[in-house]
Parts: sequence; structure tokens; C-alpha cells
Amino acid sequence: MAITRAALTDGDIRTLVRGATEDERAAAVHKLCRRMDVELSPEERAAAQDVLRLMAEDAAELVRRALSVTLKSSPLLPRDVALKLAKDVESVALPVLNHSPAFTDHDLAEIVRASSAAKQVAIARRPTLSATVTDALATHGCEAAVQTACANDNATFSDKGLASALDRFGASEGVVTAMAYRKVLPLSITERLVTMASEAVRAHLIEHHAIEVETAQVLSIGARERATVDLVDEAGRATDMKAFVAHLHSEERLTPSLMLRALAHGHMNFFEWGIAELSSVPHHRAWLMIHDAGALGLKAIYERAGLPARMFAAFRVGVDTYHALQQEGELRELSRFQERMLQRFLTQPQTAKREDVDYLIERLDQISRESAKMADARGAA
Repeated sequence: MAITRAALTDGDIRTLVRGATEDERAAAVHKLCRRMDVELSPEERAAAQDVLRLMAEDAAELVRRALSVTLKSSPLLPRDVALKLAKDVESVALPVLNHSPAFTDHDLAEIVRASSAAKQVAIARRPTLSATVTDALATHGCEAAVQTACANDNATFSDKGLASALDRFGASEGVVTAMAYRKVLPLSITERLVTMASEAVRAHLIEHHAIEVETAQVLSIGARERATVDLVDEAGRATDMKAFVAHLHSEERLTPSLMLRALAHGHMNFFEWGIAELSSVPHHRAWLMIHDAGALGLKAIYERAGLPARMFAAFRVGVDTYHALQQEGELRELSRFQERMLQRFLTQPQTAKREDVDYLIERLDQISRESAKMADARGAA
């Protein structure tokens, strides 16, 4: 066998195949992989690659990891072996996913669609990424993988890929910030980011991308008003609530934040119909699970609606606060009820997002000021 003369001894080969311990076999794999960088004839390379295929089948994770780590950046790693390692446990798969040139763009896109979050992040960190791979990440990747890819300036994104990432993770400060700090952005994406970003990130967009300050202000204010004031207020005024929430759902505007903000304002009817719409459950059944099904009813319908698990505690506080005020007879005067509802909601332990809490504090302050003015007017009269 030519490879033994060029790189290894016969004893090395025997150790690779029948080593008594996994440590011995791992050391032999490492030696083989290191020696493969020398000049090999086609026959010698084919023989070495056959040994690699054998080692990729080794039962010991340590042996397979030695193979992955040592040849993670090598052009000599056969594509079929790289694909096998990519399907292995994460300790074996991550080195090759992060570095190996053996994969095609199609390979990487397929791995993104079928793999764990850790493997997706490893691919997102690769030295270069084509639009084929970033499109797959934008559509199928977890939040951490999308953020990592957006922060990778050697990752090429199509306009469609960037838009898909924002559609899925527009509420993620990490994704929005990573995307905003990319060197090149299409104007359509820049304008969307302006409506989502913090003040500091918005300033960066204005300074480094083709958007006027006035345009940014109009976009930002308009989006904020549409997302908060208009829809939350409409949630309490809609006459055909079923049609209203169905319309919001069809436009992907029936978001967890809107649901929580409306609930914190006491718009229970909107919340009930929203849960019914998202869970595809008739309204009367949703009502029973929210109000009359005991401690587990709300959780069950909430999970069926697909709302974020991390926000359940905040919704639980909202429902409990509403029930408490209902028992105390506080539902008669809307402005008074909303003030009390917001006060109690904001003083209870819960896990609402920071932007939702900030918004609710602003609305409480607004309602309190209006109530004070009305009280002063009545006193003057």
C-alpha cells in the first residue's frame, strides 16, 4: 500500500483499524491527517481517503472528532466524508461545518434546513457565505444563526434573504442591530430597519446608508404610531371583533406584543378573539379556557395559539389583573379602569419585553394626565 511508504508505517495502519483504545486510534487518525498535506500521488491520496472513510465509521466519538478537527480546513477531505461528519454529533460536526471547503452551497443550505441551532450557527460563522446559504439561514435558521450571519460581512445576502430575516426576527434587537451595521444594505431594507432600530442604531443607518434624516423620522414615527396607538386603540373600538382580528392575522400584525399591550389596556374581548384566531379554536371555547378552565386552561390555549413561552407570565398577569378588577367592580368607567389595569399590571412580576413595558408606562402616564385634567375641569365647574 503506497500510502504506508509515503506517510505511515504498517503499524500505524493496524492501529487505525484495530487500535486497542480510542485514544490510540485517535492519535493514529491525527497522524494520518497531518501527513496528508505532503505530496501524494493520485493512488496514494485515494488510499488515504479510503482510510478516512473507515475512520468516519469508528464507534468512538474521540476518533471521529480527531478526524474532523485535523482536516476541518483541508481541501483533501472528501465531500462524502465531510457530509457524514456534518450529520454526526455536534462535537464532531461543528469544526467541519465552520471551516471545510468540501461542502457545496447546496450542501450547506440543506444542512441548515435539517440541523440543530448549534450547527446552523457554525455555518453562519464560515469565512464566506453565498446568497444560497444565507437565504436558507434567513428562512430556516434560528435567531442566533441569523444574527451571526448578519454580523458576518463576508456573508452575501440577497434582498429577499434580508427581508425574510426581518420578517421572522424584526423584533430581535440583536438581529436588527447586526443587519443595520452591515457595510451594504438595499434602501428597502434600510427603511424597514429605521422603523425597528434603537436611536443609536437609527443614527448609524442615517450616517452610513442612503436615507435622509427627515425620511427616517417620518418612517420611525409612522411605524411606532401604527404599531401601538392605532391598533391598541382600535382593539377597544372594533365593532366586528372577529373580522378585525382575522384581518390583522392575515397581514401578520396580530403579534404577541400587540396582544399583550391590548390586554394590559383591558381590551379582553380583543384578547379572547385574538387567541381564538391564532389557535383556530371557536371563540366560546377560547373564552372558557381563558376564564373558566382553571390554572391550566389559559396555558393550554396560549400554547396552542403559538405565542412565545417566555411571555406567558406577562399574559397570565394581565388576565389575573383583569379578573381582580372585575371582581372589585372597576369596569364601569373605561379611563379609570385602564389606569388601574396598567398600574397593577406594571407592578406585578412578569416577563414582558422591555419595549412593551416602556410603551405601557408611556400610555399610563398619558391616561393619568388626561384623568387629572378631567378632574381639574370638574373641580372648576
